[in-house]
Amino acid sequence: MSKEYKTQGIGFFERYLTLWVILCMIAGILVGKFLPAIPEFLNQFEYANVSIPIAILIWIMIYPMMLKVDFKSIQDIGKNPKGLFITWVINWVIKPFTMFGIAYVFFYIIFADLIPANLAKDYLAGAVLLGAAPCTAMVFVWSHLTKGNPAYTVVQVATNDLIILVAFVPIVKFLLGVSNVEVPWDTLFLSVILFVVAPLVGGFLTRNYVLNKKGEEYFKNIFIPKFDNTTILGLLLTLIIIFSFQGNIILNNPTHILLIAVPLVIQTFLIFSIAYIAAKLLKLPHDIAAPAGMIGASNFFELSVAVAIALFGTSSPVALATIVGVLVEVPVMLILVKFANLTKGWFDNELSEC
Repeated sequence: MSKEYKTQGIGFFERYLTLWVILCMIAGILVGKFLPAIPEFLNQFEYANVSIPIAILIWIMIYPMMLKVDFKSIQDIGKNPKGLFITWVINWVIKPFTMFGIAYVFFYIIFADLIPANLAKDYLAGAVLLGAAPCTAMVFVWSHLTKGNPAYTVVQVATNDLIILVAFVPIVKFLLGVSNVEVPWDTLFLSVILFVVAPLVGGFLTRNYVLNKKGEEYFKNIFIPKFDNTTILGLLLTLIIIFSFQGNIILNNPTHILLIAVPLVIQTFLIFSIAYIAAKLLKLPHDIAAPAGMIGASNFFELSVAVAIALFGTSSPVALATIVGVLVEVPVMLILVKFANLTKGWFDNELSEC
């Protein structure tokens, strides 16, 4: 984008975001333990393995960023495709294989005395399912928190969603040797509609309406700032729900959850580093470099969990491994968001022109 929106000082919620995240994670676990009727009630509202309450909250998180998408600027992305190339190569040529390698080393070698071989195989399968599914929804949140280019982020996510359609199954089959990978296509398509298409259309219609009625100055300096805390509030409420759903799993499997989390966290930092450094070497602006790192580091956990359940069952260790991916993602990604913001000076301070 060639013009920057009016920036505000760091808000109250953003200033203490790590604290709020920890408190919401604890609150979610306590709700799941002592008020199980709440997650049981919310679990009723699910379609195609997608939690509707969580989907609504994610939509609320994404919508403010979609308001900033200038559709006229999307056509200029072809002038600077290097950010797209980084995303594609990281997500489909590197990430699934590094995930397999790191998880194998930890589950079969380093943790060999702590994890039985049969469980190691299942945990490895869960890790691979996470590694083969790059993020669709939450990357918009991470991009927002790093002041990423919204138009460019949309294209990065949209093209990866298209690649998922053809690359996910072959990669999983190759790495796991599973002959009949059952991809719940309704989960995949519903997630794309809910997390990309719907907020994008909503943002487009709202943007055009406000611009036509009030003008660009009002839209940028008054209307957009009204949504400053919406993304953060949506994120915190989402955490409470996710951790309430998995509260008993966390409390009943604390040791193995920690063991599974180790390679997943290492993989996340590794993939972000590769993408971020590549963006630096290719002289990309920070508002493209940061989302490029985020989309590879985070995972499409809705798809991963759904496939794990479809292939191995709801109570399988494979499903547990994918759920751990959900649990560790937000805290780890917030660390990377903070790092990206602190290292903005490594890149050109000019915003991208698309």
